[in-house]
Amino acid sequence: MKVLITGADGFIGSHLTEAMVRAGHDVRAFVLYNSFNSWGWLDACASDVKGRFEVFAGDIRDPNGVRTAMQGCDAVLHLAALIAIPYSYHSPDTYIDTNVKGTLNVVQAARDLGVQKVVHTSTSEVYGTARFVPITEGHPLLGQSPYSASKIGADSIAYSYYAAFGTPVAILRPFNTYGPRQSARAVIPTIITQIASGKRQIKLGAVHPTRDFNFVADTVAGFMALLESDRGVGEVINVGSNYEISIGDTARTIAEVMGVEIDILTDDQRMRPEKSEVERLWAENTKARALLNWQPRFSGLDGFRKGIAETASWFQDPANLAMYKTDIYNL
Repeated sequence: MKVLITGADGFIGSHLTEAMVRAGHDVRAFVLYNSFNSWGWLDACASDVKGRFEVFAGDIRDPNGVRTAMQGCDAVLHLAALIAIPYSYHSPDTYIDTNVKGTLNVVQAARDLGVQKVVHTSTSEVYGTARFVPITEGHPLLGQSPYSASKIGADSIAYSYYAAFGTPVAILRPFNTYGPRQSARAVIPTIITQIASGKRQIKLGAVHPTRDFNFVADTVAGFMALLESDRGVGEVINVGSNYEISIGDTARTIAEVMGVEIDILTDDQRMRPEKSEVERLWAENTKARALLNWQPRFSGLDGFRKGIAETASWFQDPANLAMYKTDIYNL
């Protein structure tokens, strides 16, 4: 298939681009235009993939550029988004433009061009604090941050094009993905990079909330399974490990895997506003298993430790660690 991947320059997008090329797809990678001509993480993609995909530099907020990038494509994997929750508190307008309007641009172009499938990326943050666990796709949605509210809007726009126009849209809802290349604005890289840079007093925000962490290879497998399935159109599908762990226990597990002892310090600037903190996330993944024949390879505590070991090993490479500013708080 000729596939456009938006957000291909990012954390998950770069891993997905590599996997799609290796699977034999003809990939067009949509990256954010910048004057440095940087392709984000694709600048450092694996050697067996380098030079085997097309790059389109543009901006997801520009409908003309999105339409141009999509021409000739059979399918679209739409990952381009602003995702940092703290940054959404003081720059919410950019989240509406990028996440909601950007998604509108994608589905409108897909409708006009007759694209065979659009896989839109949601997030577990749209559920807010769990009202019941594990969280099914039927769980109520609650925007507790401008980011999550923008993603609820984006999901609704994407689904509306399926319902109103028959555009073949499928929605993948990953829970907290982690792995090599992730931004330090996320909690697992925050912990790993502090430890790798020699710190033993680790600064964190709230440590009691729980998350369902999904290793990036499992998230990528979910995208590919949904792309290839004929059963996902018009559906919202969770991709999560079905394993819950607190932030505090996550930090202690990382320290144990990395062979160090740590103290956890509360850093007020890392705390979300009280009513904005999502207290609990835990995925029910039965639907993904049934419709996509997908299941996590990094599941349970053993799988989590295995994923952490792979992630920590990547960050501990001095060349990789040097790309992170471990002495400051990343929004």
